[in-house]
Amino acid sequence: MRAWESADPGESVVLPTDDLCTSMPWSGAYAAIPVKRPYVLMSVAMSLDGHIDDERPQRLILSGAEDLDRVDAERAGVDAILVGPGTIAADNPRLLVRSAARRAARLERGLPESPTKVTLSRSGAGLDPTAQFFTAGEATKLVYTAPSAVDGLRKRLAGLATVVDAGEPLRLAAVLADLVDRRVARLMVEGGTAINTLFLGAGVVDELQVVVAPVLIGDPAAPRLAGAAAFPDGRMRLVEVRQVGDCALLVYRPASAQTE
Repeated sequence: MRAWESADPGESVVLPTDDLCTSMPWSGAYAAIPVKRPYVLMSVAMSLDGHIDDERPQRLILSGAEDLDRVDAERAGVDAILVGPGTIAADNPRLLVRSAARRAARLERGLPESPTKVTLSRSGAGLDPTAQFFTAGEATKLVYTAPSAVDGLRKRLAGLATVVDAGEPLRLAAVLADLVDRRVARLMVEGGTAINTLFLGAGVVDELQVVVAPVLIGDPAAPRLAGAAAFPDGRMRLVEVRQVGDCALLVYRPASAQTE
């Protein structure tokens, strides 16, 4: 595992304006690559018609048992897991390694049982201190936010998370560089739509794992894998296709992807 450097040290990517990631006011400034960053693995489960969730308040689980175990193995192999505040609010994820054997293997390697949890929020207004993101497990929790929100969030999340000033406006470059400084060499991104769009639009995803579930959502308003953005040019390379239970796993790498 290692961190990567780009050829454009002066460039950065600005985060979306919506704290809960429910809409995507994207501009065209998403092609810049941060100076240094972890290896980025994005993991997404979607329906046959391209949705990652539906509009119902209950959490929609698209993956079957076999794929949930596969994702658990991927989580056990990374240093941090990043989700957006909208995912925290909608799904209340624990983001922990479930397998006792995998937790024990991490401990044997001198790692915590589960990876560091990470989120990004300009104001932090939608972050609930009682969410399982903050209360489940002993893993480090990191919240990256704008300078104006730092003091308030540090008081509200005292004892629950480390709040990090990521600049104004928030810069993805600053977030990824800080994660490297915190010894995060491998980062797993688990959505939602706005976070996926941000990372894909910035060209910082080295590996995209898409699981297609045998489900049709049929709602045009339901969230999709990604929204509108000025994505980097070029076709991704399909490097693996595998059946996982009743789902299909597709693994893609951008033509310019870093290697581990």
